[in-house]
Amino acid sequence: MGLQVLPKIRTLFGSRKKRRERLRQRPFPPEWLAIIKRNIPYFRLLPPGDRHELLGHVQVFLSEHRFEGCGGLEMTDEIRVTIAAQACLLLLHRDTDDYPMLGSIIVYPAGYIARNRERLPDGAVIVGEQARLGESWHRGPVVLSWDDVLQGAADIHDGHNVVLHEFAHQLDAESGAEEGAPYLPRRSMVAAWARVLGHEYRELLDEIRQHHRTLLDAYGAKNPAEFFAVATEAFFEMSTALRDRHPELYEQLKLFYRQDPAALVEAYGVRCQES
Repeated sequence: MGLQVLPKIRTLFGSRKKRRERLRQRPFPPEWLAIIKRNIPYFRLLPPGDRHELLGHVQVFLSEHRFEGCGGLEMTDEIRVTIAAQACLLLLHRDTDDYPMLGSIIVYPAGYIARNRERLPDGAVIVGEQARLGESWHRGPVVLSWDDVLQGAADIHDGHNVVLHEFAHQLDAESGAEEGAPYLPRRSMVAAWARVLGHEYRELLDEIRQHHRTLLDAYGAKNPAEFFAVATEAFFEMSTALRDRHPELYEQLKLFYRQDPAALVEAYGVRCQES
């Protein structure tokens, strides 16, 4: 009986790979492309090959993941495509399974109130309500505020992007737990990741205790998982500053995401000057 399992698994994964490849090869709907160009300025930074790859990921993402509107929000292609394109930015160049832990994507019209349960270092548990812009659940949904999705996408230099933040948590969870240590393909990467991100996390804690201004959002000091999500936002949206002020952190994120946003920003500036 066990001998029959592996062929079935290979067939399952093989058929899924072929189906995804067919989805990536479909012509991309022009109305969807217009949404991306209008709502996601970062798309303009990408070279043609990356744009093509991103659009293929979007086709797969929209085919495999369910969107739900909450709080009276009616789901539209604009909402779905805007969120999917930003989430798929994190997948470029990576050998990935397109967010296998992800449940549905739940979207509120604006910030929302959620019940919050937090365990303090002394073991005490605080239960209450908290205003949120987004959240990510392990083996569950991603919840987003549509107003904040649009605002985060519109300014590609402020270091705040709720979609990048919450989907970084989804990548983090692929290793089995959200602890700021996503799955890394090579053992040699694990030690460097732990050393660099552990050091940078402690540095952020120290800077905040001393009331210094920090490049990374102070929310990243909450725990290592939030640090990784905040660092991901900065990597894509404050790339040159992160590279210059935190070069080792930038290099680790560059290796993980297989992208170099700072180089794209600098190349785009040159192209703008030449045009």
